[in-house]
Amino acid sequence: MAKKRGVYPVIQKALSLDDAVCNSSTNDSFEQVLACAQVGRRGFLKGSSFLAAASMLGMGMTLLTDAAKKDGGAAIASELGLSFQPVAKSIADTLTVPEGYTARVLLATGDPIKSGVTPYKNNGTDNDFEVRAGDHHDAMQYFGMNSAGTGWEPMGSDRALLCINHEVCEDLGFVHPNGPTEYGPESTAARPQLEVDKEVAAHGVTIVELTRQGSTYEINPDSRYNRRVTATTVFDIAGPARGSAMLATAFSPSGEQTRGTLNNCGHGYTPWGTYLSGEENWAGYFHRREADAVRTAKEVTAFSRYGISSETSGRYNWSRFGAADNTDLYSRWSVNKTAASAEEDFRNVANTFGWVVEIDPFNPNATPKKRTTMGRMAHEGCWAAKVTPGEPLVFYTGDDARNEYIYKFVSEARWNPKDATGGLAAGDKYLNAGTLYAARFNDDGTGEWLPLTLSNPAIANYAEYAFADEADVLINARLAADAAGATKMDRPEWGGVNPTNGEVYFTLTNNVSSSSGRGTQTPLDAANPRFYADTKGDKTSQGNVNGHIIRWRESGGNPAAATFNWDVYLFGAQADADTSVNLSGLSDENDFSSPDGLWFSEATPGLLWIQTDDGYYTDMSNCMMLAALPGAVGDGEAKMVTNKAVPLNGDSDQTVQTYAGKAVNPTELRRFLVGPRDCEITGITESPDGQAIFVNIQHPGENSGSATDPTQFTSHWPDGGNARPRSATVIITRNDGGKVAV
Repeated sequence: MAKKRGVYPVIQKALSLDDAVCNSSTNDSFEQVLACAQVGRRGFLKGSSFLAAASMLGMGMTLLTDAAKKDGGAAIASELGLSFQPVAKSIADTLTVPEGYTARVLLATGDPIKSGVTPYKNNGTDNDFEVRAGDHHDAMQYFGMNSAGTGWEPMGSDRALLCINHEVCEDLGFVHPNGPTEYGPESTAARPQLEVDKEVAAHGVTIVELTRQGSTYEINPDSRYNRRVTATTVFDIAGPARGSAMLATAFSPSGEQTRGTLNNCGHGYTPWGTYLSGEENWAGYFHRREADAVRTAKEVTAFSRYGISSETSGRYNWSRFGAADNTDLYSRWSVNKTAASAEEDFRNVANTFGWVVEIDPFNPNATPKKRTTMGRMAHEGCWAAKVTPGEPLVFYTGDDARNEYIYKFVSEARWNPKDATGGLAAGDKYLNAGTLYAARFNDDGTGEWLPLTLSNPAIANYAEYAFADEADVLINARLAADAAGATKMDRPEWGGVNPTNGEVYFTLTNNVSSSSGRGTQTPLDAANPRFYADTKGDKTSQGNVNGHIIRWRESGGNPAAATFNWDVYLFGAQADADTSVNLSGLSDENDFSSPDGLWFSEATPGLLWIQTDDGYYTDMSNCMMLAALPGAVGDGEAKMVTNKAVPLNGDSDQTVQTYAGKAVNPTELRRFLVGPRDCEITGITESPDGQAIFVNIQHPGENSGSATDPTQFTSHWPDGGNARPRSATVIITRNDGGKVAV
């Protein structure tokens, strides 16, 4: 049996590092976007009021406010109320939830997922991660199961499958006895095979069966569904890029398969009950130490755009294990050109990563698939719009790096409810053909979706990169979005679709860098309007330090529409920041920084959860999760944002007009949870009745000074004492058995 944990102490409170920048395109949102909008920025800002601006929009921003009041979904949200007392900010090494709630660890790094596996020792000596929970728990999804235990039942509460992403294997090496050896791209020595195998297996996805036990859940270690999908699992490549010569490797000369998934971050699920997982910061895993001259100019351009360079590649140094194997397990982590043809080496292997992957949790024998229609990038996750019979399916995804883009996919096939139990075959029907788009956010509050196909002249005639075919467009989706003129965003991370009105929300975590951040290299624009200085200790950061959450309404309420209207739902800020920074009026009960995870409850329509991954406000609070009751696009007003000493403006002030949602207060946004030290709060799902939520606590103790010396650990969560810290999934329930948060 898996090791059982007791209830962890809950503090009762009364009221009171991202991927490298690889986008050198000139899509900087003023010149290109305003040219598209055919309106001069100076004249627009000088002579416009909010009402005048609204008259330019397809639906009218002022009219949207009235529409929101009449919208049935918004009415549902307005009837909700947050029933818990806000949790105070904290830097304690504990998990804090509101009074009247209990948090219990369900599954931590290394815990067994099958019967007969020994309890995790947490000293680095356990080497069988193929039968243990992986590391760095991230996004996850609850799939209700029918009473027979044979398939998906969305409202199933007694039995379920839980799918959990595992983003990375802890850089400090808590999973090894003495930390990692010969680690990182700077090392030239071979790594121990045992360490490499363990780290590879700790990536990917965990699938476990849950059984209801009163108000909570336990893992069934005897379930036939319990399994790991790792960085060695065989995947089929599906969609338009399948069979492309750009995907040919020694493992699959035909370009139809690859081995492994990794850096699994955000997620989603399909209307037919399969799991979607995004491969995020995958580029740094691949070793490239060769002269550019041995590759084609196009290959060098693509390597640069995706961040595969000799300086940053080989994060784990997995390719340095000196095995004779040249078919997949170790040499596949090198993208160097070492043979006469692509079918004999792994020069193209990086092209087989960076996709949205689809896994059928109810069919352990089904080969999972990489869906190339979604484009290749640092995928955060993939979220479906509301489905309508007879209409195309729509999925939204973001590219999580500074100055990258937001995308949506529109299927060619139209939804037939008979496919609701179709498994991966339904995925083939709906996800193998369609159109990928990138978003352009105009400065007047409108937006448009730019098709990423060779039928778009901007892509077909792009001077920086000559796309060979439609497969090339998807394999190099970042370059295609550059060509199309998409808007550079401040790290697009999680998205979500409000079930009450269909509006789409995306977190923009931050954009801070002396060389490439917002206002430093990337111009300010209406959708990314802030540049300011923020001091933490002896370090001052400049740019969009605390991030924001953007949202939009598709024209006509049609998810497949070509245009939309947008505003900024929330601006992250500390409560005492200047009003030019704290644009949403945050208070001590709800101030936050660096929004990352974002998820709408289905059990409680209108309830939104926001999770943070922050390094700029952690002197005041560990990362947190907030509950929100959002309104609708257009419920606020146009705002003029004055930014001080913007470098791209000659260190002069710059005023930018944006569109902000209404100011919030603790009745609509309040802090629900604060995590232990150094953690990220990420991943959330719920039981169908809303009485239990599952939340992931990732990398507590990340800033520890040692992997082996407990006196240098910054966290000992969740085991306490002198234990090494571990990522973990926790279950949170109300002590009175009611719905969580409301």
